[in-house]
Order: sequence, then C-alpha cells, then structure tokens
Amino acid sequence: QVQLVESGGGEVQLGGSLALSCAASGSTSRINAMGWDRQAPGEERELVALLNNFGDTRYAESVKERFSISGDLVKKTVRLEMHNLNSGDTAVYYCNAIEPAAGPRWTDHWGQGTQVTVSS
Repeated sequence: QVQLVESGGGEVQLGGSLALSCAASGSTSRINAMGWDRQAPGEERELVALLNNFGDTRYAESVKERFSISGDLVKKTVRLEMHNLNSGDTAVYYCNAIEPAAGPRWTDHWGQGTQVTVSS
C-alpha cells in the first residue's frame, strides 16, 4: 500500500504563486516517478508535471515556463511550484506516484487531491 499526503493549495489571486508538496509513505520502494495531475470541473484529468528517478521532467504545454517540479525520489517527495497563475489553473490537483508493473504496465497511486483556486 502506498499513501500520498498532499499539502499546499488554497486560493490565490490572478498572477500569484503557490506551491504544492506531496510525500509518499508505505510500500514506496518501487516508485520511480512522482508528479501532479489536475482536474477542473467538467474537464478530464490531465497531467501537469512529472519527475522521474533519472531527474527527467515533463510538463503540460499550458504550464511550461510557469510551473516547476522538484523532488527527491529516494525520499519519495515531490514539490510543484506554480507562478503567474491564471483562471485556467483552477482545479483539484492530485499527487501521483508511479511504479512499474508486469511488462510495459505501471501502477498509479493517487493522493486525495487539493483544491487550487485562482481568483481575479
């Protein structure tokens, strides 16, 4: 079992900054990537940012140049710094931890989600 505990989030004004943190606990030894997804009302969940154990990062096009993911995959922690936030960033943000499964498959673990609201 893997548990993910998120912190951060809340309400921020247009153009402001916010940071999210996530820590994994439990059976975490196989986790090789951690990141964040988000889901806005009426929208599908989308990848925001991902960090793997090689230090490679991946970002959604809409957040490149504004968001930065960092972390320690030995300690199983990840942080998302968000800058110049706009209304399109309003969503529930979910921490994600990924571990390999049989063959080309993988297993996703999710946090409970934290709300980010950008107000004008």
